[in-house]
Amino acid sequence: MATTVKPQDIRVLTAYGRKAMQELISQLRRDVEKTDEPRAQALFETTAEVLEGLAKAFADYDEGTELAFQR
Repeated sequence: MATTVKPQDIRVLTAYGRKAMQELISQLRRDVEKTDEPRAQALFETTAEVLEGLAKAFADYDEGTELAFQR
């Protein structure tokens, strides 16, 4: 059975998720510099960009700036 998370605790979870994504974004960008293979560079950079979008969605949720996330 799933445990219900209180609304104030959700921000802790979203902050943790954003931090993990930011760490992975940084690692992927470092990995771009470690290879001269263009397809791998494109893969790492594209993945970093997608994760940036997801991290922004988490921040938008916390801030309630997007219509879908307004309380």
